[in-house]
Amino acid sequence: MRYEFADCLLDTESFKLFRNGAAQPVEPQVFDLLRVLAENAGKLVSRDHLIEEVWDGRIVSEATISARINAARTAVGDDGKAQAIIRTVPRRGIELVVPVRSGADPVDAAPSPVSRTKMNQTIRYTTSADGTQLAYAISGNVDGMPLLRASHHVSHLELEWNSSFYRPTFDALGERHKLIRFDIRGAGLSDRAGDDHDIQRHVEDLVAVADSAGLERFAILANLNSAPVSIRFASENPDRISRLVIQGGYARGRALRGGKQSQPGEDPFISLLHGSGWGDPQNGYMRAWATMAVPTLSYEDATRFIELIAGACSGEDALHSRVAIDRFDARDRMAEVKTPTLVIHPRNDSLHPLAEARMIAAGIPGAEFHVVESANTICLAPDPTWAEQIGAILEFLARD
Repeated sequence: MRYEFADCLLDTESFKLFRNGAAQPVEPQVFDLLRVLAENAGKLVSRDHLIEEVWDGRIVSEATISARINAARTAVGDDGKAQAIIRTVPRRGIELVVPVRSGADPVDAAPSPVSRTKMNQTIRYTTSADGTQLAYAISGNVDGMPLLRASHHVSHLELEWNSSFYRPTFDALGERHKLIRFDIRGAGLSDRAGDDHDIQRHVEDLVAVADSAGLERFAILANLNSAPVSIRFASENPDRISRLVIQGGYARGRALRGGKQSQPGEDPFISLLHGSGWGDPQNGYMRAWATMAVPTLSYEDATRFIELIAGACSGEDALHSRVAIDRFDARDRMAEVKTPTLVIHPRNDSLHPLAEARMIAAGIPGAEFHVVESANTICLAPDPTWAEQIGAILEFLARD
């Protein structure tokens, strides 16, 4: 079924939302929320009915519901102050207040930028300069501009592909781009890393993946620890990088910001890795780390997130990687980056403060700076600013 309202088209067959003819990135729960509102156009939808339809009757917090409603408003071009499309009736429910036209036949809309999109991923292997085997995956629009999503700490190509936390991001980016992702050494499907690897090894890993995937000129999306790696790569390979996006990243690791953060007892994650609670959602340190990294997750979602990262690598490998990435430093290379750069960062990130992103934005000549109102270090699909961040990334990458 297709629903037209305001300047939007909601297609429940393809699970896509268009606004002014352009596809809008929305995570699954937000799409379902819009579907329920469209199906009940002109009627007040109670919170209980919304929970039954969107969350299958599971217990969810008011904060989670509000976050999805806010994300739905953003996706359709509305906001909480105007409420011109989605209206909230306090203590009663929400309503789609604009006229809705529905029909089973296709309606006119601007074509999606997709020409040929792979709905699955192909996993391959390559070997880095020191002999480490690295797994990488190719998905998305095979005719689109290549986009390398640089590897972050504790990743797993298969688990993330099948996760509602990450898959919406891959699908949204893959609508327009040939998406290449890889597992960091020591995690996922790649070789174990041991305790002898520095930032240059990780730059070599990025080179090995790009070369194996046949990427001559491509864009990079870097987050967390992959930011300093990508900055170094961009400074050394200016002709290969078309655009650089740094999302929730930093130029200097936590151990270089005063030293105390990486000491057992000071950092819950390091303390966890020195203990035996890795992967246990009921372990206090594990729960504390998840809460700091993604504070807006519900208790249930935090549990699933902990289980996902625990399946990505062992506690021993996570510790070795963490010790290495806490000492990554690309501050001396920022001024050498000539690639158009966008820096996106959550305002209230407690693990990598906004000042770290400002350092990058000020250090890379001409870099653009985009702050989002979030506290989540990792931008997962449930983040209230997910659509804003994905939209900003796609708009920046689409520029000539």
